[in-house]
Amino acid sequence: MSDVVIHVENIGKKYRVRHQHLERYVALRDVLSRRTRQLWQGLRYRKAFHPPSFEEFWALKDVSFQVKRGDRVGIIGRNGAGKSTLLKILSRITEPSTGFIHLRGRVASLLEVGTGFHPELTGRENIFLNGAILGMTRMEIRRKFDEIVAFAEVEKFLDTPVKRYSSGMYVRLAFAVAAHLEPEILVVDEVLAVGDLAFQKKCLGKMEEVSGQGRTVLFVSHNMQVIRDLCSRGLLIDQGAILVDSTVEDALTRYNQCLRNQTLDVQTGVNRLTNRRGSGQVRFSEIALLNQVNSENYYFIGGETVRFRFSYQVFSDVKELALAIRLRSGTTGEFITSDFHIISDRSIPAGTQNTVWVEWSSPNIRPGEYPLYFWLGDSLMRPYDVVDDMTHPMVVNMNVNDSSIKTHPSNLVGVFSPDSRLLTTRDM
Repeated sequence: MSDVVIHVENIGKKYRVRHQHLERYVALRDVLSRRTRQLWQGLRYRKAFHPPSFEEFWALKDVSFQVKRGDRVGIIGRNGAGKSTLLKILSRITEPSTGFIHLRGRVASLLEVGTGFHPELTGRENIFLNGAILGMTRMEIRRKFDEIVAFAEVEKFLDTPVKRYSSGMYVRLAFAVAAHLEPEILVVDEVLAVGDLAFQKKCLGKMEEVSGQGRTVLFVSHNMQVIRDLCSRGLLIDQGAILVDSTVEDALTRYNQCLRNQTLDVQTGVNRLTNRRGSGQVRFSEIALLNQVNSENYYFIGGETVRFRFSYQVFSDVKELALAIRLRSGTTGEFITSDFHIISDRSIPAGTQNTVWVEWSSPNIRPGEYPLYFWLGDSLMRPYDVVDDMTHPMVVNMNVNDSSIKTHPSNLVGVFSPDSRLLTTRDM
């Protein structure tokens, strides 16, 4: 028990969601005039208005786990699953409705831009303020001060009120303070995504260093590759409950299954998946990845044939139809390749339903996890439907039994593996 620094026992967080029943939009002038009439007529408030109703919503329910000293725990889940609520409770920003938490050591948290900073104070003053909140003496803060400033790269603006900082500068300084003031527990939410790529890598390296010193890191991110690289343990949260508490790979596998189980058809896709874009003249009704024997599969060996099956429905006449498939980097989110096809260069009437197939023969993609982007539109790149990172990502593994694959670590860097051979002067 001496190595356990976080002990969570059956915690829950309940909110009351307010619903106001009004027949129409009510402006302030309507409220004021109605209340004035009530005073003159001697009527009570409850006769003029429908009282609001309340609904209970459990953001977390019966959550229990333990974290040991030096653990790097990745917390994953869909938006609204309860991840941020859990971190706020662990950071003592909000109290749980049920259960209890026992923490051993100081907790430094970075949950959103500006957490723990006073906007009217300068960067210098906020460093000392945060250190004092963490229980550090002024001498301890001074010893770390230069290191914090150098890491955050805000020397020129150190005596400027932080309310004038950009979001990137805010995050750089906030993370530098949280990581360098020697907390026993470091809690970081998705806020690092605000910084540029170079600073993100710098922060990840610092978190690895912090955990190597025996301190504990809890990290929330939607970047699965970063979770895989940084964390040694995974917590998957869904609808306020822990589904998986195991290795990172187990948690990510179950998370991808949850994503895949989201029904992606014409109606639910449009109504429930908010980042589905396009005019809606044509919509995907099915998207599936298959192997070379046409079995649905999202896990491939490097060099294995990949097939895509798309079904679509036309809701209004279109003059032509094109399809694009793109892969994103699992680390940076950038597009790393694109595939474009004209499905039909003739008019397609409303009501048409069809299925098309695309095959990638022996793609030389290195091992990794690649979010998928699918697009329907016309040749002028006007979109009818866009499905971006809503399906199970494509996962590429290395075939360790294939002796032809160069397994030296340096050969696994990057995205694509070119067909190459060493040329000597004699060959040339």
